[in-house]
Amino acid sequence: MSDKQPSDNIYAEFKEQVNMTAAELEKWLKTEESSSVGQDSGDGTSIGHKSGEQIIEILRKKKADITDADEQHMHKVHSYISRHLAQGPAHDVEHSRWRYSLMNWGHDPLKK
Repeated sequence: MSDKQPSDNIYAEFKEQVNMTAAELEKWLKTEESSSVGQDSGDGTSIGHKSGEQIIEILRKKKADITDADEQHMHKVHSYISRHLAQGPAHDVEHSRWRYSLMNWGHDPLKK
């Protein structure tokens, strides 16, 4: 358990941008589409896929149990999603590598 809770600002941004549940993200990460996108982290797994695994762990924690490392990852997730949302394709979003990559980071741009 961490001595301090994450800042309310980053916690709120993370919760707003990560619109997939832990169960949805876990299921997504097992798909071929998930594995088909992203930059290799050096061990055959993409950086986004590894991020998704960390996001699942964070989503399953109570706010009071979030560590400094979790908070750093929440910042990274927020930055990634914000940057990539601005770069979306004009058409065929549903089957785009752009969407698949965002979903690895816990954000489905088609989810309401």
